[in-house]
Amino acid sequence: MTADATETTVTEEVVAALRATADPRLHELIEGLVRHLHDFVRETRLTREEWEKAVGFLTETGQTCTDTRQEFILLSDVLGVSMLVETVNGHHTAGVTRSTVLGPFHMSASPVRELGDSIDLVGDGEPCVVSGRVLDEDGTPLPGAVLDVWQADAEGYYDVQRPDLRPAGNGRGLFTADSEGRFRFRTCVPAPYPIPTDGPVGELLRATGRHPYRPAHIHFIATADGHEPVTTHIFVGGSDHLDSDAVFAVKWSLVKDFAPTDDPSLAREFGVPNPFRHARFDLVLERSA
Repeated sequence: MTADATETTVTEEVVAALRATADPRLHELIEGLVRHLHDFVRETRLTREEWEKAVGFLTETGQTCTDTRQEFILLSDVLGVSMLVETVNGHHTAGVTRSTVLGPFHMSASPVRELGDSIDLVGDGEPCVVSGRVLDEDGTPLPGAVLDVWQADAEGYYDVQRPDLRPAGNGRGLFTADSEGRFRFRTCVPAPYPIPTDGPVGELLRATGRHPYRPAHIHFIATADGHEPVTTHIFVGGSDHLDSDAVFAVKWSLVKDFAPTDDPSLAREFGVPNPFRHARFDLVLERSA
């Protein structure tokens, strides 16, 4: 430093200090972050008190994280950053399944289950069957594709949110598609739910006049050899909050009809009470480069 720092020279001093960064991508990311942060401070005329409050907010966000709760992912979600990252990095080949956010509740390993098993270990919701295929972008079935599935229950809670009331693994399953790429599992129709609001992210939502609700959905991660994995949801058609998802993650191609079905023979085949709801959903994966 050859002179007293000014509003502009301090930025260049910090950027110069980064020149020895060995990793080019890390250098690009850190320099970009520094420049954008410094521009933000200058543009908003950030006060000392506001900066201290921001540091306190981030500190509280970290302290709220546990083995079963990721408040930083939640913060990323409600600011739309998670969805923006997914969109920037998503698959753009026509016809492939669109990705969406991972969410904060992919926090435990899903138990391995057989095709047709139930992931609803409680049985107090509206019975539902989800079935479909995993396909290549040209429509060829992908036998042996693996699907990691997780969802909230009929009251809008994930198992990790109510460990005293729900068995571990409720609403979760790891399935392997059959020789024709088909999959099927039993569950209950998930409910819309509020993201956790008892931490700093909830305080932020209240301060900005936003609701915390997500539309009803089921999460999937689909993987197959020679193909790019996809992290996605299916959203329950007609659910509340489809047009105002708190984490901005709805893509209309992922909204599916959970059709009321009154067919005793089909119910017996699926192993569910009649009537039930049936959602059909094909996952189309992009080939790896």
